[in-house]
Amino acid sequence: MIKKKRHNSIMEVLIKQGSVSVNELAEQLNVSTVTIRKDLNELEQANRLYRSHGKAIHLNPFTINRSVNEKEKLSPEQKDAIGREAAKLIDRDDSIIIASGTTVHALARNIKPIHRLTVVTASLQVSVILSQDEGNDIIQLGGNVRHSSLSVVGQYSKTLLENCSFSKLFIGVDGIDFNYGFTTTDMREAELNQQMMRASQKVIVLADSSKFGKRGFAKIGDIEDIDMIITDSGVSPDVINQITDRGINLIIAK
Repeated sequence: MIKKKRHNSIMEVLIKQGSVSVNELAEQLNVSTVTIRKDLNELEQANRLYRSHGKAIHLNPFTINRSVNEKEKLSPEQKDAIGREAAKLIDRDDSIIIASGTTVHALARNIKPIHRLTVVTASLQVSVILSQDEGNDIIQLGGNVRHSSLSVVGQYSKTLLENCSFSKLFIGVDGIDFNYGFTTTDMREAELNQQMMRASQKVIVLADSSKFGKRGFAKIGDIEDIDMIITDSGVSPDVINQITDRGINLIIAK
């Protein structure tokens, strides 16, 4: 098989499966593993795939730290649908934590408080959005401001959470990798998110379908730490199976 045809065959497999091992490709294409590794190196240099631990992945799984203004432009309809579904989970006189990220901004825009809602948040924009309704009691966490996300991080925020208890944490992420966990691009944010998890009875992850198979720099927690995931209808059947097989509640926003 000529190289160009092998490359096309490799990409076809990746489009269908998402990832594939070197040994599987060598067996399917009837060539040596050395040949496959050379092919994968060339395809990676052409930015057509990403190599990791003896396998190829269709897209680079590592996310970058984009500004909040740039993120707001990504999948806005999907995020709004996720936000609407997440808002339905808020109960009368509830006490919740909202972390940071553009998906939780969509949640904030969809919240209609039932009587009094207490919200603790790291996001400056969430506080601004929710402050427009007098039915919301808002506690803005303090600390160092992350300019890229317009949210706060640091010890001041973590200290406030140590003596509080909340029914739910709504958290946005930069990546969900079923082998590694769920992640963000900032170590300080990951540490604050971990403190939020300890203060909450239920962890609800809001993630559009593009976040699956991606990995940020800083790990927030293991997949098993998640109680519920809300995503959009672009999620693949394989991802759905992986979520439900782990006993995690799943809501797919239409």
